Parts: sequence; C-alpha cells; structure tokens
Amino acid sequence: MQKHNNKIETSNNQNNLSPKKSITTNPIDKSGLVAKINVLGSGMNTGKLAHSSTNYHSEKAYGVVDYASFIKETNEIIKHHTTLRDSLTSFHNMFINRLNANYTALGIINEQSSTIEIKLLDKNANVYSFKVFMSDKENEIIKAIDNDEIRVLASSEFLRIPSLASVPSLIIPIKVQGRTICVALASDHNIQNHVGLYQLTATNMGLLVQNSDLFKKVSQSSSMDGLTNLYSHRRFHELLSQEMAEADANNSNVSVLIFDINNMGQINRDYGHSKGDEVIKVVANKINENIKKQDIAARYGGDKISVILRNMNADEAKYMAEYLTYSLSCCLVDDVGPVNKVSVGIATFPEDSRDKEKLLILAEQAVLVSKSKGYKNGRSTIVSTQDYDFWDDSSLNSFAIVMAKRHSQIGINFEEALVEKFQNENIQSQNHLIEVVTSLASAIDAKDEYTKDHSSSVSRYSVALAKAINLPDKEVERIKLGALLHDIGKIGIPEDVLTKPSRLTDEEFKIIQLHPSIGVEKILEPNPLLHDLIPIVKYHHEQWNGKGYPCQLKGEEIPLAARIVAIADTYHALISDRPYRKGMSVEKACAILEEGAGIQWDKELVRQFISIAPSLATKI
Repeated sequence: MQKHNNKIETSNNQNNLSPKKSITTNPIDKSGLVAKINVLGSGMNTGKLAHSSTNYHSEKAYGVVDYASFIKETNEIIKHHTTLRDSLTSFHNMFINRLNANYTALGIINEQSSTIEIKLLDKNANVYSFKVFMSDKENEIIKAIDNDEIRVLASSEFLRIPSLASVPSLIIPIKVQGRTICVALASDHNIQNHVGLYQLTATNMGLLVQNSDLFKKVSQSSSMDGLTNLYSHRRFHELLSQEMAEADANNSNVSVLIFDINNMGQINRDYGHSKGDEVIKVVANKINENIKKQDIAARYGGDKISVILRNMNADEAKYMAEYLTYSLSCCLVDDVGPVNKVSVGIATFPEDSRDKEKLLILAEQAVLVSKSKGYKNGRSTIVSTQDYDFWDDSSLNSFAIVMAKRHSQIGINFEEALVEKFQNENIQSQNHLIEVVTSLASAIDAKDEYTKDHSSSVSRYSVALAKAINLPDKEVERIKLGALLHDIGKIGIPEDVLTKPSRLTDEEFKIIQLHPSIGVEKILEPNPLLHDLIPIVKYHHEQWNGKGYPCQLKGEEIPLAARIVAIADTYHALISDRPYRKGMSVEKACAILEEGAGIQWDKELVRQFISIAPSLATKI
C-alpha cells in the first residue's frame, strides 16, 4: 500500500480504477499516531489499494476518532478474549459504536474445499453465513485476494444481501508470513478515512486466526485435552485398548466409569459458557486428584469425564465412584454452588463385554439410566451394567425415553411415549431443543425403512438453500428445525397407509393429506417454543398454483420457509429409493423440479436449488 502526501495510490486494474482520492486530514498529526496505524496495518498485507469505478463520495465523518482510545480498546480485546469468536464480536461492536459501521465480516480461507467461509454481522445484529468459491474470479473478494490489494467499493452489491447493497464496502486480504489466510470486510459512510483503522484491526484478526489454527492443530495432534488437561478422547480409546489387552493376558478386570455433569445446560444459560468450562475443569481436577496413580482419567467428550480403573471389578468400581461423587459434592464453584449433580455409569471387562466398543456402549447406557433415576441423598444414583436388566420391559421403556435425547432411532412402539415426554420436557437451551426435535423426527422416519434419514436430509437441503439466498442465521436455524419436523404429523397416520407399497386410494390419500394439520395440532401448538415453526409444517405441501394442501395457498401467500422446505422435501423423495422404483439421478430430479417451477414450486427458489444440488451429495 503506497502513500504519498496524504493520498492513496490506486491500482492499475482498469476495472477497478477511479481517480486518486485524498483522505481528509485528521486532527492528529500524520507523522505521529496515524502514521503508526498505517505502518502497523501494512505490515501484514503489502497489497495495493484500489477503488471501484463507480462514483464514490466520502461523507462527512460522524465525529473525530479518538485514536489513542481506539488502540487501547483494541489491545483490551486482544488481551481479555480467549476465543476467536468473542474477539471478532467485540471488534464488531467497537466499529459499530465508534465508526457507525454498517457491517463487519471475516472470511477464513478453507484450502481443502477451495472456499472462503464468511461470517457477517450487520448493525442490526443480523448474522449471515455464506461461502465464496475461490474459482469465482469475478467475485470482488476473490479479485482483492488474487490482486493482493485492498479494495474500496462504492456499494456492497456483490454480497447479494439486499439490505446492504447500497452501502460502501472495504475488502482487506490478510496475510500472515506471506500467505493470505483470511479476508476482512467492513462498511461505514466515511470508509476512505478509516482504512488505516480497519487495516490495523485486520492485522490483529490475522494473528488471532493464525493462533486459533495453530491451537487446533496442536490439540488434534496432542494426547491431552486443552480444557481439562486430562487425556483426550482419542488417547482414552488407545489406553483402554491397551489396558483391556493387558487385563486379558493377566486374567484381571478393567472397569470404565463415565461421569456426566447433568446441569451444564442451565449453568451455561444462567452464568455463561466460561462458568460452564470452569465447572468441567473443577470436576476433572477433583476426579484426577482422587483416583489412584495407576488409573487413567480422560475427557470423554462434552460434559463427560471417563476413568479407566485397573484391576477393579464392578463392586470395587462402584465403591470408587461413590467416593469420587462424594468428593465432588464437597467442591464449591462461585455462583453455582456444590457440584453434586453428576450421573455415573460403570461397565467392567470382561464380565460385561470383551469388546471395547460394546463395553463403552454399556457404560453410556448405564449413565443414561443413572440420569433417568434421579438423585439419592443429594447425589445421582450410581448404576453399573450388572445392576440392571437392560432387557426387561420396564428397563427398555425407560431406556427408550432417555435415549430419545441422544438422537437414537427407537422405533414406532415409542412414538406416543416420545410425544408425551416432549410435551413435558423442560427445554433448557436451543441445543437441547434440537436434540429432542431430532429424536422425534428420527422416530417418525423409523416407521418406514425407505424414509430413513429423510427428515435430517430435508433439513440439510433446506439449510443449504436458505444459505444460498443469504437468509440471516436466525431464519436459517428456524428453517432447520421446521424441516426436521415437517413430517411429524405422520405420527398420527396409520402405518398400513403410510408404508403402503402400491398406489394409494383416494380415501387413503385424503388421510395422508391430514399429516400437516396433525403435526401442528398434536406437536407444535401445545409447545409455545415451537409456534414459529407452524407455518413451515402446515404449508410445506402448498403449491405455487394454489393446488396444494391443506389451505390451497398460492404464490407468495405461501411462507418463504415453507416454499424452501417443499423443494427440499420433493428433491429428497425423488433421489431416494422406494419399494416401487429406484432413486433418480441428481440430473433427473433437477429436471423434474425445473419442469414444475412456477407451477408447483417457486421458480426462483428452484433455480437457486438446481445450482447447488450437485454439491449436496458431498458436504463441503
């Protein structure tokens, strides 16, 4: 980036050129702080600065920028935020408050998929996620990277976000050690005067991205978990295999304990994820302090800590578990209190199983049963696989309800139990809601082997289409849930009608047509948290020409989200095997969608979907 007499030199790209433009002089002497900002900014990216050929007129500044305060706040963000996400959010808020920014964004280059994964936040707190392909040489972002230049554009039309189309845009490729690893985007109405400030922040963003990437690589290659300082999940599996082999050779026992912290969702919601991490670390440290030196503690994943107990049978392992849960109950965490809601499951080699995977499944089952049985004397019931007959009717019914929270497909006999459990469930977070919704959808899909994974596939396709048209993240999440539940009303359809291999009679088809209304009345309306999904579930079988069901809506009377799910639903049905035919090719399915565009489905949405359909077979 070249600077002469307070002017910014343009690049020689004719598609990009406009006359040289002066930057309004700042009250702070250019030989002082502003010059340092520009030097710092150019240190990470030595590219040129180009302007668009569209007429661009700098507007009056919203106020004099306090550069010293700006740099101080930047340093505070870097100093106090440990995650990349938190740092970027704080940078965004700083630019909104100080420069009246229209939006900020960061795109991280994914070399494996040759894409740039972009997260954009606007001044109204809307979040947009989308990808740009490196092969799209006409895209303004790719031009900036390929030409190694900072670009100031008169508009943001290239983002394809209507609300932001008319505002100016700044694109800054970010280099670390000579390699472009990400790109920063920003917008405000005095953008030319603020290039140095944005570039300074982009420099820090590049360092944060690089550090985050290095941390991930180190964590992946390391045998230790970064949060708890226990063994990692991968290393746990390696060590368990070794211990089982040694126990087999010595004719001894190995027991596995799994601890699950039950109230983590509430802790994260009430006190924040940093407090939740603190609880996990306290549990991990206390367990590691109180096991024998020969035993092994590891992070099993999420909120779970696992322990390998050498030369211990089930009874001895249960005694150790009781001692550890008592030790945990004596731990106090600020704001949270005692750590006494920890479910514990035990499985023992070789009595329970000689196979490692089955042994772990049994231990996880024991944890779930422990959680379902509640608490005794202030602590969770400790359950060993040898305490429980997992195959009697009572145990299976209890186990099915608990497993519903773990995305299990449990079959049609449990549908009513699932619905009852769902209506009485105390939903604690969005992730908790997704777990239960996914379980319900899986139970419906399990009614017919030919519709296995239908709901999750329709949800994935719907999300892809919603992102392709640049809907905000909140709306994408709503569509994801609505698509998962789009066929939930089939819970009330007789199985002989639902799985009939031959053509339905007129009467049977009328029964099938009831499923959107049944889903709304039986599942969604009783639960206020799901009311905003009603339009998706109720109207996903409406048609553009008004000949759908149940309400014969037409055109744009049909909610956009329902139109999206309708296309995804049809596409998956076309490419899936059925009792009476094999699944169609992607090309054939797209041809059928194209024929019905403007008749059965929204023409523009079909066009967008066909453009992304080939990429849906593989997850980029």
